[in-house]
Amino acid sequence: MKNLAIIPARSGSKGVRDKNIRLLNGKPLLAYSIMAAVESGQFDVVMVSTDSAKYADIAVSYGAEVPFLRSAKNAGDTASSWDMVEEVLLGYRNMRISFETFCLLQPTSPLRSAGDIQGAYQLYKDKNASAVVSVCPLDYPLTWCGSLEKGLSLDGFINRAVAGQRQKQKQYYRLNGAIYIVNTDAFEKDRFLYREGSYAYIMPPERSLDIDSENDMKLAKIAIGWGYSDLFIIITSTPSKRRCA
Repeated sequence: MKNLAIIPARSGSKGVRDKNIRLLNGKPLLAYSIMAAVESGQFDVVMVSTDSAKYADIAVSYGAEVPFLRSAKNAGDTASSWDMVEEVLLGYRNMRISFETFCLLQPTSPLRSAGDIQGAYQLYKDKNASAVVSVCPLDYPLTWCGSLEKGLSLDGFINRAVAGQRQKQKQYYRLNGAIYIVNTDAFEKDRFLYREGSYAYIMPPERSLDIDSENDMKLAKIAIGWGYSDLFIIITSTPSKRRCA
């Protein structure tokens, strides 16, 4: 088969208990990623990788498949998303099914749209890419960031040469955790994505919220209730605490 959507939803979330099935405006969190994947029309299979039979039943009710449960080894805090992906690909190979690409869609990005997925896949095709990863612009220059010593002195915190020249500074971007499209063969040779042949799909900040706290859940409820455009002044570039882990 050509394209596989993988939505990781382990049951052991520590920051927000049962985060992946927490109701968000009437739907479990993982449902938003399932629905966006199905609506995008890009996938032969939309699957949820979970260690929980309860989560699996919820996923299936929203249109995903769960052909096998995730192992305990890859459901713990120390396992990475790429460990989980390897397990998923092996599980399908054992069923004599292989895929040209997989797309990791973390359920903690519920504001990601079907259009974003379609746009990212179009970029993948246009660039003949090995990977496409979603990013969003930072709303402040990196030169405004620095470390602080114990005495909290700001001496040297900002370079005098660039102070007060925001408009002249380079635009920077951050990973937003919403979309990872990867060529399966390239992934199995080397799990590192950020190299020649990998491209960035730019998403706006208002669709780049990555839920990792109760406050993030509240922001997502507002976003879904009000609509994306109304959120532009509320959600800027919320720093992403967790990248594919």
